[in-house]
Amino acid sequence: MQNKIYRPNEDSPVVHEYAGLASTYDRRWASYIAATVRETLKRLDIGPNSRLLDIGCGTGSLLQAISLTHPTAHLTGIDLCEDMLRVAGNKQIHRCHFITGQAQRLPFHSQCFDTVVSCNAFHYWRNPEVCLSEIARILKPHGMLVITDWCDDFIACRVCDLFLRLFNRAHFKTYKKDACERLLRNSGYGNIKTERYKIDWLWGMMTAEAHTTSD
Repeated sequence: MQNKIYRPNEDSPVVHEYAGLASTYDRRWASYIAATVRETLKRLDIGPNSRLLDIGCGTGSLLQAISLTHPTAHLTGIDLCEDMLRVAGNKQIHRCHFITGQAQRLPFHSQCFDTVVSCNAFHYWRNPEVCLSEIARILKPHGMLVITDWCDDFIACRVCDLFLRLFNRAHFKTYKKDACERLLRNSGYGNIKTERYKIDWLWGMMTAEAHTTSD
């Protein structure tokens, strides 16, 4: 791992939860990870030598998949949990480095990424408007943002969201498709496209694509 610019509060509920899960995360959630990575990859548009940031990259499964299909891309992963990043750092991921940090305070210069992606992290963001504005800042003009997360339009997600809000301090909120699109519009993104889908008989997800609209 390289360039640990920001050290989050180790008492953070998210850090505490995932520090305990890091060593078994890939095995425990293998089918879920595979499905969300597959659906996210379908919607990414990555060119040769593109610069891509994965926010909430966890154990690096999405970045590993991207590096296999786009070996010349320049990849960066950022996550709150150093234990998850240690797992990611042991994987064979081409042209990639990892940074400890958070979405609402991204340690990068403005307009330095072509693509930003976040998979299964959106429901942890306590200030989504701030996070989305920060992402817009670091994206190049007409850069692409892709977010895959749980979708509250599905009843299983609504039930899980209610339970986690009551009993899990790490969880914040899941969103319906319309609410996600509204957050993106209010944060200045355009050309927004969101798809809902199930990854198994029960669990529903959505992937939102959006672009920065001006210089």
